[in-house]
Amino acid sequence: MRVAVDIGGTFTDGVATLHPQGRIWVGKTPTTPSDPGEAVSTVIGDLLRQVAVSMGGASPQLGEVLHGTTLVTNTLIERKGAATGLITTAGMRDALDIGREWRYDPYDLDIVLPQPLVPPECRAEVAERLGAHGDVLEALDDADVAAAIQALADAGVTSVAVSLLHAYMDDSHERRIEAAIKARLPEMAVSTSSSLAREIGEFERTSTATANAYVKPVVADYLRQLEARIGDIRRGIPLRVMVSSGGFTSARAGAESPIMLLESGPAAGVLSALNTARQNDVDQVLAFDMGGTTAKACVAIDGEAPVAHSFECARVERFKRGSGLPILIPSIELIEIGAGGGSIAYCNRLGLLNVGPESSGSVPGPACYGRGGAQPTVTDADLLLGYLNPGNFLGGEMALDLDATRAAMARLGEQLKMPAESVAWGICNMVNENMASAARIHIAETGHDPRELSMVATGGAGPVHAVDVARKLRIPRVLVPIAAGAGSCLGMLAAPARVDRAWSSPQLLAEVDWRQIARVLGQLKQEGEAELASVGARDVEWRIGADMRYYGQGAEVPVSIPYAEVDAATGAGVLAAFEEQYQRLYGRLVPNARPQVTTWRLVGKARTEGSHFEWGDARTRGGAPAGSRPIYLPLRRAYGEVPVHDRYSLAAGTTLQGPLILEERESTLVVAVAADVAVLADLTISVTIKEFE
Repeated sequence: MRVAVDIGGTFTDGVATLHPQGRIWVGKTPTTPSDPGEAVSTVIGDLLRQVAVSMGGASPQLGEVLHGTTLVTNTLIERKGAATGLITTAGMRDALDIGREWRYDPYDLDIVLPQPLVPPECRAEVAERLGAHGDVLEALDDADVAAAIQALADAGVTSVAVSLLHAYMDDSHERRIEAAIKARLPEMAVSTSSSLAREIGEFERTSTATANAYVKPVVADYLRQLEARIGDIRRGIPLRVMVSSGGFTSARAGAESPIMLLESGPAAGVLSALNTARQNDVDQVLAFDMGGTTAKACVAIDGEAPVAHSFECARVERFKRGSGLPILIPSIELIEIGAGGGSIAYCNRLGLLNVGPESSGSVPGPACYGRGGAQPTVTDADLLLGYLNPGNFLGGEMALDLDATRAAMARLGEQLKMPAESVAWGICNMVNENMASAARIHIAETGHDPRELSMVATGGAGPVHAVDVARKLRIPRVLVPIAAGAGSCLGMLAAPARVDRAWSSPQLLAEVDWRQIARVLGQLKQEGEAELASVGARDVEWRIGADMRYYGQGAEVPVSIPYAEVDAATGAGVLAAFEEQYQRLYGRLVPNARPQVTTWRLVGKARTEGSHFEWGDARTRGGAPAGSRPIYLPLRRAYGEVPVHDRYSLAAGTTLQGPLILEERESTLVVAVAADVAVLADLTISVTIKEFE
């Protein structure tokens, strides 16, 4: 048995599956922010009880636990990491403050820039200097190193980042400093930029190293405690962690490079969507994942999610690029397109309705949770519109307080001079319109037409809002997979083991030293093979990537080819891939221009054919509709009575007509317009929208 657990801002989800049969059991509990591992233990315990009830004496042993978490993101946003120091090349201590000297909003006179994670008094310089090609211009001064270590120890730091100029070309100076720190201060956590991001970009690489150092003690302690809790269930059960690029690695590797876990939960949601698409022969997908805190989207074509190699976190302005901390990590290319179920609605200073970005989280939660939350949220709006059943939330385990929701909505209505029901639809419609607008831009930037795509909705709030968002985008079809409310967990269970490595060495393609490239890529492959072996990965597919441009240009085009012996033929392969991609993006090639490689990449991924999932318990019962209730129908601008079905009472092959509601324990599918609704062979719900205006 394999178990996957994902910690979200509002709920912690878990799925247990029998491998390779694919039978699943699902657990869900409110997240415990003060001790996230408590919710993880609760979910795992609940899953084991469910399996024991279903299988009795034939209950299998737990084989491994897969884990995704928002701990890294939250630590950076809330600035609750370790006291962090930085050792850098003499003259470079202010790189974190200088950044790119770029204002993310040129018209904001009161612009607030993200504060570096390391204050100036905790930065130390050492005399050393490498040239842009890795040649030593000034040897490392050991006395300077000793003085820098002592200065940071006196400053009381508990974690140190080491980021030297051009260390991506030669990491020997950084490794010597790391060894010196560990010899002098064995308990000090150390993060070197060359082990995290051997890439060009001094500011971004230093930002990545400091972010890793900032969260490293917190994540290492958390994973250590989590392994101990899992060990209390059964000793020796391996803990794997999800990484942002869409694979998983060992807990040990995750504790060493926790910044790689930054987007682990959302990345798993995309993999779940792709797995559903693969099972149903859909090759052009908009993955839509909406949870309690945020909503994210990703366009994925031909079964592969796009992977970006730079990311931004802890933004001052949530939707403004450049207002956060730049991080050089491989990450599935997601965009945050809107609010989550717990996002708070309020009246702004102009007397207008606004939603988010502040979230009620799990404590106190939306007003309807009855835990002290007094402000209306998206979930409260969904409840008042009839989309949620107050007596069947989490399968009836958690009753929703409709009176508290009415009171909270009425208070906001007084400020807006609107009735409570109008405020509720205003909240829902604003959230859906904002998500559709952001997704529309994202789809256009990828060169696609929304009408060509199918949306796959996951997350606790995803199926509630997906059909209306798709309607606004004119996406004709929405797929909602089995156990959609715990979609990220299914994504983890379907995820392959994966490693990503990079090495920057800007060279004209015509002047590349192929023996050097072969040597470096060979070393990176050996490192990757060791990491993959630690999680038992087999049948690994390797690919060589390159970030390329024409000499003199400022933007790179990423390309990828299958791994083979590295020689001049490799150059011909990446050149052909570059010209094909460049032509697709810009419509023409640049005559007489010289192609240049800035960064070489290596990706190793275990092969996967996708995973089939089916219920392990008796959810699929067969039976009549659960009843009916009035819900708000947006195109009629009025409430109307619609049938309500228990989703898993519907057998594969069932066809229905919208509007309707399909309820399940972890989520609710709302179809508030005319649509053809079908239950597919794998119990995925397919909604073909017939009414767009």
